[in-house]
Amino acid sequence: MLQRQLIHCLVFTCLIHCLFSFDQSARAQTSKVRLTIQSTVDHVQPMTGVVLWHDHESVATEAISMEFRYCGYDEVAVGPGQWDFSKVEQILNETASRSHQAILRFRFVYPGKTTTVPAFIRDAADYNETVAKSEGKRTHFCDWSNSDLQQFTLDFYTEFAKRYDSDPRIAFLQTGFGLWSEYHIYDGPMELGKTFPSAKYQARFLRHLDQQFDSLPWMISIDAADDEFTPIAGDASLLALDFGLFDDSFLSKSHSKWNAKNWAAMGDDRWQRTAGGGEFSYYNRRDQKLALSKSGPNGVSVEESSRDFHISFMIGNDQPKYQPTPRIREVGMAMGYRFRVTRATTAKTDLGSTIELEVTNEGVAPLYRDAFFAVRGTRSQQSLRGLLPGETRSFRIENVAGAVTENDIKIESNAILPNQAIQFFADLK
Repeated sequence: MLQRQLIHCLVFTCLIHCLFSFDQSARAQTSKVRLTIQSTVDHVQPMTGVVLWHDHESVATEAISMEFRYCGYDEVAVGPGQWDFSKVEQILNETASRSHQAILRFRFVYPGKTTTVPAFIRDAADYNETVAKSEGKRTHFCDWSNSDLQQFTLDFYTEFAKRYDSDPRIAFLQTGFGLWSEYHIYDGPMELGKTFPSAKYQARFLRHLDQQFDSLPWMISIDAADDEFTPIAGDASLLALDFGLFDDSFLSKSHSKWNAKNWAAMGDDRWQRTAGGGEFSYYNRRDQKLALSKSGPNGVSVEESSRDFHISFMIGNDQPKYQPTPRIREVGMAMGYRFRVTRATTAKTDLGSTIELEVTNEGVAPLYRDAFFAVRGTRSQQSLRGLLPGETRSFRIENVAGAVTENDIKIESNAILPNQAIQFFADLK
C-alpha cells in the first residue's frame, strides 16, 4: 500500500513538473511573427570583383573593392631576423583610404629585373644567382640551393602572418616561385633545386604557410599543378592544404585546353573551401580589349567563366581603357557571393527577441571569411562563411533587446573595413 502511494506521489510530481515546464516554455517565447524586409545589393561586395593595380590612375572608384600590388621581399627584410613593414603599412593604408582592400603578391623574380632576395643573403659568398634571358630581358634567378634563402622565406611568412593574418586591410595573399611568383619558369633556366625550389622544399613551404594562416586566404598559381616541377597534384596531403588558386591567363583562347586541366588537378571541389581568382589574359591585345565584352575575347563571357570556375575576383588593370565604369561594376557584381534572405521571423522571449533568418547564396562562390547577421551588435552564432551557391542556411540572433525593424538587420564581419558593407537581397512583404 505504501509503495503504491509513493508511486502515485512520484507520478503526480512529474505531472506538475511537466505542466510547469510547459508553462515556462510558453511564457518564454511567443509565436513567431514574419518580418518585413526590403533590401538590395547595389555595389561590388567586399573581397570580390574586378581588381585594379594599386597605382592605377582610376583606382579611386566604387566599381572595385580591391587593389593589387606586387611586393618585394627586400622591401621588408632589412637584416637577419630584422623586419621593417613600413612600406607594406603605407600600401595598406593608402588602399584602405579608398575603402578598398589589398591583394598582395610577394615575388622574387620578374623578367628584366634583379631578384628581391635581401642583400644580406644575396651578398653572401655561398649564394650564387643565375643571370639569363627571360622574355628577351636580362633576368636574375634565385639560388634555391642556398639554405639561408630557404629558411628566410619560411621566416618571412611566419612574421607576416603574425602581423596580418586578421588584418581587414588585406583580402588575399598570393605567393609562389618562378616568374612573377606564378609557379613556373617557362622562358629561362628552369632547374629544380637551383633556379626553382626542390620538390621537397616546395612541400615544406606549403605546409608551413598552411600552419601560419588561420584567417587570411592565401593562394598559389594554377601552374603549380605541373607534375614535372611541382609535387602537389599527386600528393593527397598537399592537396588537402587550404591554399586558393589564381589563374593569370583567364579567358585565353587555350583556357579550356590547359588552364581548366590545372584547376581540375588541384581538386574540383577546392573552390568550396578556398578562393579562386586571377588576371585576365595578356596573350594578345584581343584578350584584354574584349575581356568584358558580352561574348568575351574567345566566345565565353566573363560571367559564364566566373560561374564555371567559381571566381571571386579577377585583376583587370587595362579594363578602364576598354569598358565604362558601369560595365566594370556589373562584372564585379557577377563574381563571388551574393546573399538573399528568403524568410525572416521574430519572436519575443523573456530575454528579448529571437530573429530567425533563412539565407541563400545566389552568387558563384562562397564567402571565405567569417561574417554574421546581426542586430545592433548582437550577432548570430552561425557564420555566412562557406555557404555554397544555391544552398540555404538558417541563422538565429538571440536575446535582442527592444523592437526589431528591417533597418536593424545587418551583416557584420571583422574581415572588412569599417566603411565597407556586405549587403543582401530581401523582398519580404
